[in-house]
Parts: sequence; C-alpha cells; structure tokens
Amino acid sequence: MTQVTNNRMTEITASSQNEQDFPDRIAATFTNKVLFITGGTGFMGKVLLEKFLRRCSDIDTIYLLVRNKKGKDPVQRIAEIFTSPLFDLVKKQRGGVKPLLKQVRPILGDVSLPDLGISKDDRQELTERVQIIYHCAATIRFDECLKKAVLLNTRGTKLMLQLAKECKQLLLFIHMSTSYCHLHVKHLLEKPYDPPADPHNIIKCVEWMDEDVIESITDKLLGNLPNTYAFTKALSEGLVNEQMDKLPVVILRPSIVIPIWREPLPGWTDNINGPTGLLIGAGKGVIRTMFCDDSGYADYLPVDVAANGVLVGTWNFISNNDRTRRVFHLTSSAEIKVSWRELIELGRKIIQEKMPLNGVVWYPGGSMKKTRFAHNIAMFLFHLVPALFLDFILICTGHKPVLMRVQRRVNKGFEVFEYYANNTWEFSNENGLAIRAMLNPRERQLYKIDGDGVDLEAYFTDCIHAARLYILKETDDTIPAARRHMKVMWWVDKISKTLIIILFMWLLSKLFFSTLPIPSYFMHPK
Repeated sequence: MTQVTNNRMTEITASSQNEQDFPDRIAATFTNKVLFITGGTGFMGKVLLEKFLRRCSDIDTIYLLVRNKKGKDPVQRIAEIFTSPLFDLVKKQRGGVKPLLKQVRPILGDVSLPDLGISKDDRQELTERVQIIYHCAATIRFDECLKKAVLLNTRGTKLMLQLAKECKQLLLFIHMSTSYCHLHVKHLLEKPYDPPADPHNIIKCVEWMDEDVIESITDKLLGNLPNTYAFTKALSEGLVNEQMDKLPVVILRPSIVIPIWREPLPGWTDNINGPTGLLIGAGKGVIRTMFCDDSGYADYLPVDVAANGVLVGTWNFISNNDRTRRVFHLTSSAEIKVSWRELIELGRKIIQEKMPLNGVVWYPGGSMKKTRFAHNIAMFLFHLVPALFLDFILICTGHKPVLMRVQRRVNKGFEVFEYYANNTWEFSNENGLAIRAMLNPRERQLYKIDGDGVDLEAYFTDCIHAARLYILKETDDTIPAARRHMKVMWWVDKISKTLIIILFMWLLSKLFFSTLPIPSYFMHPK
C-alpha cells in the first residue's frame, strides 16, 4: 500500500512539473564518451548519427567506419552525408557543418574485409580510446549471394567482436540485429536463440569455397529460411550470444525500419524499401496486384524511434547498470497493428487526394489477391501485357524500352514480399516496456520509444511527400500538374475499362450466337 502511494505521489509531482525541469539523463550518459559506429553511412546509421550530434553534443568523438566508394574517400563521403537535408536542423543548432566534422572522425575500413580493412595505426587508436561500439553494418539485400552476405553480416560481426575484446575502455557493444531472423519462431521472446548452423563453420566454408560452389548449395544451407539475409543475421546473433558472459554486449532487434515519424525531418528516407516502396509503386500505377493475405500485418518501426531505442538502451546498460536485460525488441505490433488492406487503402487515398506523383503510368488501382492463381492472371493482364504494349510504343517512337525492366524488378520484389506478407509473427517487448517506465516526462518526449499520438494518415502523407522530394526528386511546384495528370488518368482508366467490357460482351455475344442452332424453316423455306 505504501509503495502504491509513493508511486502515485511521484506521478502527481511529475505531472505538476514542467518537462524541462527534469534532467536529460540519457544525454548525460554520453558526456565525454568515445563512440565507434559501423554502418553509419546507411539509412539507420545516418539517423542515429544525427541524433547523437543533435541531442548529445558533449560526446568526445564519434568514429565512423567508412570505405572508399565511387572514387570518394571517407572524408569526402562524410562531408557529403552532412549535405543531406537530414542534418539541416543539427547544422542550424550547432552553427554549421564545421563543429560536426570536428566531432566525427572517419576510419577507412570495410566490415567485409579481413581485420575490417583497418590500418594498424587506426586500430591502435580505436582500441585505446573507444568506449561504446554500435555495430549496424550489414547488407540488407534479401537476394544477396550467400558468400557476400556471410562475409559482411556474419564474419564482419565476428571481426567486430574481436576488436571489442581489444578495446581497453569498452563499456558496451550493441549489435543491431533484426526481429525477422528467427523466422521458425512465431512468437519471438527477448532472449537468445540458437543459430541455424555453426557460424564459425559457415565462415570457414565461404572463405575457401568459390562463389559458384556456394551458390549451388545455398538452398540446402538455408533450409527453411527464405533468404540469405535472415540466415546470416541469425548466424551473427549466434556469435554475439557466445560473448554474453565475456563482453558487455546487448542485442537490439528492430523490425521493418521505415521513414522518420517525428524528428528531425518527418517522412525522410534515403530509400524506398518496405511499405513506402509499395505505396510509390502502387501510386505510379506500376503495381496493380499482390499475392497477399490482406488481413495480415507486418511490424514496422519509424527509424527515429529505432534510433531513440538505441540511445535509451545504452543509458539503461551503462547508467542503470542493468545486466538482466540483454536482448530488446524494437517493434510496434504489440501496440499498433496496421493490416496490409489498411495500408494500401490509406496509401491510395493519400496519393489520389493529397499527394499525387508525377508521371503516373496508370490510375492507381488494383487489389490484393488471396490465391496465387488469381494473382498470376492479374499479373498477366495488368502487368505483363501493358508493359509489353508500352515498350512496343516506346520502341516505335525511337525510345528505349523500360517497362519490362521495371516489371522484372517488381517481380523480384514480389518474391521477397510474398513470404513476409503471408506469414505473421508476434514479438514480446517486456524489456522495452520496462525501460519506458523508467523514463521521466522530458526523456519520454526527447527519446520517444512509443507510438502515443501517432496519426497514420498524417505520417504516411509525410512519407510520400518526402519520397517525392528526396527520392523521386519531384518538387512541390509539380503537385498541381500531377493532380491534373491524375484526373486525366482517371478518365483513361474508366474509358479503357468500359471499352474492355464492351469488347468482352461483343465477343461473348458472337460466341453465343455462333453456337445457336439455325431453325429448319430458315434452311428449307416453303
């Protein structure tokens, strides 16, 4: 009774105070800390980096592992990253890009290379100074060849753990996994699971085997797992689990990471993977059928919520000295479920009424099919035939055919999508709920790890708007023309359907009358 009274008094006191009166204990955790991040140039990594720079400006140094790419060295690549609109708010807050470049130090390396491709001097600097490691690097391509996926996702994790053992001041190693890597478990708990194979043996095999040999045995190695991503991420977790009693490791399992919800730039993304890609494809009129149980759902997590989860998890381990919670699900479906039907209907409404896309090839429509037979018929009629026809028109007008190439990409995407769309998993998140209860009112807003207050229509409108601006390069001044084009395509769609129905009825009538018997008095008139 006394405990309940004390808790109630704490709630009353908290509610009577201004949020700013509470301390930001999470930012304080990172004061004068030295961080090392892999995957910092990826989608999740960039949002995490921005969050550190904007909310935890007292960090000493953030080391980023960066490889040379397209003729640009790590210094050039980091400078280029900071030109993204994602960093506009923190640049304004910190007085330009110079303070950011001073705090962020790129390290030349590559997770897929032996010894991470890091020079001896850089490695010594890391092992002397680094206190917190965030291992986010991975290939997220589901159709990646097994050799490359193992070298990057699995061996890369092993090499990062070896580096962590050498770090003299290591406080925490966070491994960014995925909630979709133990797919044989329909209700995933926040605990370690056995890997599908011995990760050390798999690494040895791919190191000495030729790629074509590995490809020939890939299906056998994967077993019931649908792709190399799930397989290699499960192997990686196995390596981290081995170090639970030897290193200060924590595993985070985010679900499908989608564009920013709240800050710093609502809707921002640098890719169109996941549901945003589906909405864009459907909005352009390219995707008109999907083989999917439309009453099912997937688990989505806005990337800013995932980044907040990383910071909160770090605070819990270091400042709260919590060693009992070592695996966390960064998921949402235990509290918010959005069915595939709701997602598509919502996206269609937004694109048709609020945020039309440029160059729509057909009026957005179509539906999800519950049987593969119906889906295949729709694919032939509404994907393959129009693609061939439009490519024929392009060739006749002296242009290069593109629609069949797009169609092949759509088909590849369907291969991945169908497995996840027709299966459903549940994820326990007791550890996340426990930490959420520890946050004070200020921290709950600055590092939001719940979905309270989400407006799905407003959120997906932001997502489509941001995809227009930053992915499709369709500026706001083109929206009126896009609306006019959408109206034209509506008429084209209705007229085409009407003509098809008339043609079908005509053919049916011809077939019907051709099979009718001719009365005898017509054959032998009196």
